[in-house]
Amino acid sequence: MEIRIEKTKNPKAKPDEENLAFGKIFTDHMFIMDYEEGKGWHDPRIVPFGPIEVLPSLSIFHYGQAVFEGMKAYKSPTGKIRLFRPEQNMKRLNRSNERVCIPPIDEEFCLTAVKTLVDLDRDWVPKAEGTALYIRPFIIATDLVLKLKPSSSYKFMIILSPVGAYYPQGINPVDIYVENQYVRAVPGGTGYAKTSANYAASMKAQAEAEEKGYVQVLWVNGEYVQEVGSMNVFFKIDGEVVTPELDGSILPGITRDSVIKLLQSWDVPVVERKLTIDEVFEAARSGRLEEAFGTGTAAVISPVGGLDWNGHFIKINDGKTGELSAKIYENITGIQTGEIEDPFGWIVEI
Repeated sequence: MEIRIEKTKNPKAKPDEENLAFGKIFTDHMFIMDYEEGKGWHDPRIVPFGPIEVLPSLSIFHYGQAVFEGMKAYKSPTGKIRLFRPEQNMKRLNRSNERVCIPPIDEEFCLTAVKTLVDLDRDWVPKAEGTALYIRPFIIATDLVLKLKPSSSYKFMIILSPVGAYYPQGINPVDIYVENQYVRAVPGGTGYAKTSANYAASMKAQAEAEEKGYVQVLWVNGEYVQEVGSMNVFFKIDGEVVTPELDGSILPGITRDSVIKLLQSWDVPVVERKLTIDEVFEAARSGRLEEAFGTGTAAVISPVGGLDWNGHFIKINDGKTGELSAKIYENITGIQTGEIEDPFGWIVEI
């Protein structure tokens, strides 16, 4: 398929790179492609960013059949535009599609669409430290019938947003509330899929945690640690880095996988296994919990300074960023921006 391009006649002014929020400003263009049963994916096009007109009977409004991805484009010191493992985002999008009955995309073609859109809006890629161009591919169900069934039509879109740090604290540690009342996901559910409903279900606990003064929620399933709201989570205990195993209830994060590969290349012991919240707190009480950090596309690495569980609070590494957390952050962001050599072949240049 050939991507039709309609350039905007009214380009917007670029924002101040030193004061970027996350996901509030959008570039001049967006990508759209449609799906119809019997016709497949068709009519790929890039058009000026703007409203889309839909009817109130649109399926997505009523049954939540939607998936999305999160990626970033970075500007190197030489001005090259770089994507970080984008093929993995396309693979994960198809895994999410399969779970909620959305037809698969052509991963190679959709990656070409990402590259084409980013290249067209390349002047929007910020170069200030800690900034990037956030890329949001997503798919929504578009049937115009109130019937609980997989839709027979869909819309695949990509929008772009220049962003600063996801957390105002940046690389500084955050305190996290351990959620006991609500459950994010269980094995056999949709926890491993990046579907919109997962995030809607997490908002109640997130809002209550914020009322208590915490930035994020650590989800547990019974006694087992799962993940932090928008991140996978790692704990360094007795020199070994432990992260919950992928049991179907945890999102298989691309940054998570990158951290594991990076640690293995440094000969740092790293294990994927079941981990109870009791074990984490016991390790803290006995002085064996050295560091904890979250990983994700938005924040990259977010050190955990403390955990609140059942009214008991533990401080981790005296509330400071750990040596390993800082090293991981510096290396991954360095590879992403081109300041550090990429020994893994993770970078795709546009």
